[in-house]
This record gives sequence, C-alpha cells and structure tokens, in this order.
Amino acid sequence: MTSQKLQDEIHVIGGGLAGSEAAWQIAQAGAPVIVHEMRPVQGTKAHQTDRLAELVCSNSFRSDDWQGNAVGLLHEEMRRSGSLILAAADAHKVPAGGALAVDRDGFADHVTKALGDHPNVTIERGEIAELPPADWDNVIVATGPLTSPGLTAAVSALTGDDGLAFFDAIAPIVYFDSIDFDIAWFQSRYDKEGPGGTGKDYINCPMDEAQYTAFFDAMLAADTAEFQDWERDTPYFEGCLPIEVMAARGRDTPRFGPMKPVGLTDPRTDSRAYAVVQLRQDNALGTLYNIVGFQTKLRHGAQKEVFRLIPGLEKAEFARLGGIHRNTFMNSPLLLDQQLRLRADPRMRFAGQITGVEGYVESAAIGLIAGRLAAADLIGTTQPVPPPTTALGALLAHITDGAHAETFQPMNVNFGLFPPLDGPVKKEKKPKRLRTRERRTAIAERALADLGTWLEI
Repeated sequence: MTSQKLQDEIHVIGGGLAGSEAAWQIAQAGAPVIVHEMRPVQGTKAHQTDRLAELVCSNSFRSDDWQGNAVGLLHEEMRRSGSLILAAADAHKVPAGGALAVDRDGFADHVTKALGDHPNVTIERGEIAELPPADWDNVIVATGPLTSPGLTAAVSALTGDDGLAFFDAIAPIVYFDSIDFDIAWFQSRYDKEGPGGTGKDYINCPMDEAQYTAFFDAMLAADTAEFQDWERDTPYFEGCLPIEVMAARGRDTPRFGPMKPVGLTDPRTDSRAYAVVQLRQDNALGTLYNIVGFQTKLRHGAQKEVFRLIPGLEKAEFARLGGIHRNTFMNSPLLLDQQLRLRADPRMRFAGQITGVEGYVESAAIGLIAGRLAAADLIGTTQPVPPPTTALGALLAHITDGAHAETFQPMNVNFGLFPPLDGPVKKEKKPKRLRTRERRTAIAERALADLGTWLEI
C-alpha cells in the first residue's frame, strides 16, 4: 500500500484491541489517524486503567499452533500482516504451554507507547456519545462489548436494529462431519420446505424415554457459570431462555419446546421418537450446525459431557460452546457490507467484538482488516478483502455474508469457517471422516500461501 500527502484523517472510536490494531494499520500505511478513547474521562465497569488495549478478562490469546488450531493460524497471519497486537503479545509472553499468554501490564504499555509515539497517530481522550460528526467521512467504530449507551442508542436508531445490547444467548455449534448419521437424519418438521428449503433442512437426533430422562437429569445436575456483577441487571428474554432454566420449569417442558418430536419420523424405526434434538445449518458453507434452542449458562466442561449424551452427538466436536452474557454486538450480515461499512451510512466501518466476533485475537483481526480498508479509501489505492481461504478472510466472510442474519451469534475463529478442501458439503451424503490434524494442516498451509498473495497486492 503506497502513501501520499493527505489532508484528511481517519477517526477510530475505541482504544481496545480492535481500535488499536486498526489505528496501527492506518498509521503504518502512511495515513493520519485520530484514536478516540473515552477512558479515563469516562470509565467502564470492566476496565481498571486508561491504557490502550487493556485486557479486562483472561491474559491468554489461546493456542499458538498455526498448523492445528484456527486461532493459532490467525496469530500467524496477523504476524505476517504487521500486527501491533501480535508484536506486543510476542514481546510480553509468559509461560503457558502451547498457548500465547501475556503479561497484561507490559502488553498494554507496549501498545499504548507504540501508538503514542507514532507520528501519524493522535490520541484524544473523551467519549463519543452519538453518531460521528457529519464532517468525519472515514470512521471506524471499535467500541467493543461496553459501547457507551449514547452511541449504542444512536446506531440502533440509524439502523433500525434493536439487537445491539442484550443478553447474548448462544447455542452450541458442532462440526457437521462429527455428527453420527447412523443415528441422525435430515428432515424438516412435516417435510416443510420453507423459503429456500428442501424439506430436509434440519439434522434430527432422536431420544427414547430412558435417554431423555438421563439427559434431563444430567442437565439439571450440571454446574452453571455465574454472571458478572455488571450483567446481573439484564433479564432473560422469554424467547431465548437457557435450556436448563426451561428444564427447571418441568420435566416435560423441553419436550414440548425445542425438543418436541412432532412432524418427524425416525427412518430407523419408521416412528416418532419420544424427544428430538434438532440442529440447523449455521453458515453458508454447511460445515457448522447449531443445536436449536440450546442456549445455555452451563459451564463449558459440563456442556461437553451433557450434550454428548444426545444420540448422534456422542463424538461431537464443538466449534463453539454455548453461553449467555451481556454483550453489545450488531447483526453484521444484515447491517454491514463486505468491506465492514455500515449499509445505512457507508462512511462508518465497524470493527472488533461489536461486529459479532468473540475473543481478543478475533477482535484485533477485524480491526486489522478495517484499518487497511479505511487507509486504502483515504489514500486512493486498491485493497481487496483477504480471501476466504485465509483465517482473516474466513472470519470476515462469516460476519459479513457467511452467517445467516436470522440466527447470527458471536463466533470465535474455527476451521468450520474455511471453505472445505474437497469442495462444497453434500448434505445428502454421510460426511467423509478425515484425519483431523492432516485436514487442518492442509487448510493452514493453503491459508498462508493465499495470505502471501494478498499481502503482495
């Protein structure tokens, strides 16, 4: 990306990981950038300091294995893309086995100093509590899950979207090729096709009465996670109750709710099961399926034990486990274009956790992409989005058009977001089981090769 003398600047709202990475990419491209961070003028319930890129939860960036883990591959792609966040993490890493964990104070100090010392970066402290002024024509909003109420309300009013601040009720997602189709089968209730459907749009996992009883008892006995103090005052929506809360209302409540067996015939028995767990396709590639109605507050270890009691999911591999917490995110497939621009106001891009990605690294990765795209717009150069075969591109594609807007929920990067090596998934056939490590290594090698081509553009 070449630079030239510029008269305008790019505004980045938010100095977390995504905002800091976006600002760094912009500055390194030769464009001026102003970072607007409301701390310490306006504090939050989670942050303790005024430093940029402060880590408010864990100090782990998760696995650093680029050949076998999707987040490790994302690490490597960001390193090769000149990421400030990964450079700071590498400079301040602490022992954590195969994970990349950091000294949180040293990490935040590194990012704050790097941006503060950069000649193209200006840091302004103060809250942006409404839509950016009309004369800011190149803006990145990277305000994270603790977006100020004023800005949240303004974006909601602009987009007509009322899903920006609520309990984020997440159902578990499993990899399609880990489902046992000797037990499970494809069928929609009453074989209804629906919009774009075929009458075989759900994967169905049947239970007899004994299996249902064992599953129900295990679910009620399992440990649940606690809410953070700042989450406690947000109520559940009746339409997305945790499955264990629903179960506590009565032994048959789930069986007359998301687990109702009506309109479904088990092809093994040619009869209706006692209860059925349904899974619905979660991405355009058909590699991921979410467990319908199973948003949950169960602890992650308990989820794996309990949900593997479901017939057909005994060996399920989870791309994402369920959870419920207060979050601020937008329905990105509906509201954003492929360049992360807000359809209702294209001068604004969004980045980070507010776009519906989960995790430190994923948030910073979307900031990296947004920063490069914004800088290219200002400088007048061409910057295509990263190809979907890369971790950066797969994550971007998922939140902008790969996920279904009707069921969109925050997501970590995972190998289910990548185009399969052997072409589109064929739902009518039992999936071919490949050696997981070999498949992931091949996907990772393809990703880094394609990333290299993208970086040379």
